[in-house]
Amino acid sequence: MEQPVGIVLGSGLGPLAERVKVDKAVAFAHAGLPESRVKGHAGQFLIGQLGGRPVIVMQGRVHLYEGHDAKAVSAGVRWLHQQGVRHLVLTNAAGTLNSVHAPGSWMMLTDHLNLTGTSPLEGGANFIDMSEVYDLEVRKCFHALAIERELTLHEGVYAGLRGPQYETPAEIRMLSAMGADAVGMSTVLEALQARALGMKVTGFSCLTNWAAGISPQALDHAEVIETGAAAAGSMMDLLEAWCGL
Repeated sequence: MEQPVGIVLGSGLGPLAERVKVDKAVAFAHAGLPESRVKGHAGQFLIGQLGGRPVIVMQGRVHLYEGHDAKAVSAGVRWLHQQGVRHLVLTNAAGTLNSVHAPGSWMMLTDHLNLTGTSPLEGGANFIDMSEVYDLEVRKCFHALAIERELTLHEGVYAGLRGPQYETPAEIRMLSAMGADAVGMSTVLEALQARALGMKVTGFSCLTNWAAGISPQALDHAEVIETGAAAAGSMMDLLEAWCGL
């Protein structure tokens, strides 16, 4: 039996689940996970098919800034692994620091900066190699599919911070100097947990807004939700095409 692919949907990206042929829905609470309290995170797993491939979609996630620890934030990854998932696709909404990566576009993660100050691997000598968190061969495949579909798919480094406050302009300048192309409040701990379990990881950021100090406009979570929903369709096309391979 073909192993299911796990897909985690970030803020405002719930519409990505609309093309999944759902066989069963499992609420976070029924899977032993804390419930998400953030708008744009439905808080359930959808078990079904996408593009003819079995998938388990995690519709929403929980975050450190909600008061959870790293183990709770990454609990969904462990549950997915227990269901047979060996390839995890992570999506998030992020602010863009890169002047050529405009809001409304997508960025495929090549690497990340874990600036959360924590790890789901704490508590033991869990020395996991992080040389290639985001699988190179899978990235090449997605890049080729994006070119075929004339979809702009940037590549870059994602900085994961704790939140919940947005970053200051000075912090954005610091992150830019450190090599970050986008910034958000999720994903990195899930990626660490997945790699510790031996899972392949692929990551995508929906670039929903310019980071602080780049644009004079104030940052607003409603804008994140709106832009994420508007951009969801193009990523769904790409994921469906990849699942159909």
